[in-house]
Amino acid sequence: METQKWSIVALCLLGVLGSTTAKAEEENPEFWRAQGAKALQAALNRKLNTNVAKNIMLFLGDGMGITTITAARILKGQMHNQSGEETVMTMDTFPHAGLLKTYSVDFQIPDSSSTATAYLCGVKTNLNTVGVNAAARNGICKTQKGNEVTSILKWAKDAGKSVGIVTTTRVQHATPATTYAHSASRKWYSDADMPVSAKKEGCTDIASQLLKNTDIDVIIGGGRKYMTPKGTWDPEYPRDLASSGKRQDGRHLISDWQKMKVARYVWNRTDFDAVDPDTTDYLMALFEPGDLRFDVERDPTMDPSIAETTEKAIRILSKNPKGFFLLVEGGRIDQGHHASRASMALHETVAFDNAVAKGLELTNEEETLTLVTADHSHAFTFNGYPFRGQSILGKSPLYGKDMLPYTTLMYGNGPGYKVVDNKRPDIRKVDTQSKDYVQLSAVPLDTETHGGEDVAVLARGPMAHLFHGVQEQSYLAHAMAYAGCQIYIVRLVSSRIIPLHRATCLFSTQLLLHNTAFWCR
Repeated sequence: METQKWSIVALCLLGVLGSTTAKAEEENPEFWRAQGAKALQAALNRKLNTNVAKNIMLFLGDGMGITTITAARILKGQMHNQSGEETVMTMDTFPHAGLLKTYSVDFQIPDSSSTATAYLCGVKTNLNTVGVNAAARNGICKTQKGNEVTSILKWAKDAGKSVGIVTTTRVQHATPATTYAHSASRKWYSDADMPVSAKKEGCTDIASQLLKNTDIDVIIGGGRKYMTPKGTWDPEYPRDLASSGKRQDGRHLISDWQKMKVARYVWNRTDFDAVDPDTTDYLMALFEPGDLRFDVERDPTMDPSIAETTEKAIRILSKNPKGFFLLVEGGRIDQGHHASRASMALHETVAFDNAVAKGLELTNEEETLTLVTADHSHAFTFNGYPFRGQSILGKSPLYGKDMLPYTTLMYGNGPGYKVVDNKRPDIRKVDTQSKDYVQLSAVPLDTETHGGEDVAVLARGPMAHLFHGVQEQSYLAHAMAYAGCQIYIVRLVSSRIIPLHRATCLFSTQLLLHNTAFWCR
């Protein structure tokens, strides 16, 4: 009872103190009425865009749950000396929004490969599998055969569009891999990562599938070491054995790729900047042996930002009069969260939002469908009663029952568990805004886990209104393909033509309806 009394007193005190931080204009009810009226009028004036999507851009924030979006919004504002809460990120301006259910076929909480198979291929599957349906089993090669499913990137390429992937992880990682690969294990990056049994049964590694499965025009990310023979020195880190080539089959996939087409390969900023989009049709840019560096640790003289790589990709792909499909992944948001380093995850999200802005700047909304979404969330919480404008990476002014402070951002589990002798650490003198600070967690784990709640999908451009309500994550691929279609499907019934819907011309033929005919628009 005494503790409850003090909690009420503390909350009341916080309320009094917090009211002093309000902006004068926000104390006037007319401020909020005018703001509401303006937003309402914008909604009333909005007209549905039912054009065919010549281009489709899918921006995927790996691990970017709604809590991450909110916290990153505040951080972005505070990086520009604002209080942060009222900041409008680029992704916030998208007029259509929905929620996606992220569970996999076998787990309540998914991983990035099962979710990627859902939103890219239109089929939900099992944990840790890439580009296969749920009849395939994790790590069992023989179950992979006959259960492959293709992605919207391949559908777009088959329709004559240019296609590309941009990521801040290795290009063989779960999300980008699902655009082109079929694998019973997401961890089969190179042949050196595969069990002997899988190779004997005829399965191939993800890196080798990058070359043979789909003709991808632009490939940007990391992952050099999975492309070169074992022992091959890395051009950037020649003394680091961990960065050297891994392949056991002796293949040099980068050289093989260059021989297959008139193409440019670069691994550093100088060569990347020298690439002329007007004269380049194929580009592979691999800036690190593995994943790229976190944005706040990136050396801008060696590695471009995700906004810059997105710009280069769009300028190359947009030359195709039939349009393009581009996947842009902010992949290290997820890895920042796994390390329970909220600062890293949020700065990655801000950089990702800058890439979204660049994408919108370079395209026409009348002909380009742009989506922003996530594959899953994290065990990440935004809690306490921080004052308006307080650093999102700071501490709650309200202490715990043990009379010790805690951070506004915390994790349900992870490496930040630091209870010793039943006592939390005293962080009053700790700089919790440091990029290296590891947030406290409730359960000790070496790496923090994903979360299972729905994720947002934000949309603008042709057919953006299709991305609404609460949907299965696999719905995304179907709606994207429909938006990019130029044909209607009709069914012939008793010699009568009955229109069904605009056909998904990006779909593979296995998905088309029985007894159908095609009519051009």
